[in-house]
Amino acid sequence: MIEPWLSADDIDSQLGAIKDKVETWIIEKGTPAQEIGCLWKCQASEVDNWVRRGGAALTNLNQIVK
Repeated sequence: MIEPWLSADDIDSQLGAIKDKVETWIIEKGTPAQEIGCLWKCQASEVDNWVRRGGAALTNLNQIVK
């Protein structure tokens, strides 16, 4: 079965992240995503692997303030 592409909002909900956090991660931290038109699309399995490898972790205290 082919895995569907999800919107950034769908991924936000899946991860329990605050609204628009995934778009920030895409831009600042390299979350696996594809830009389709003006929308970001992700596959849940790729994002899950990225999170488990520490991709969403804070890397310094400056990110807490943002």
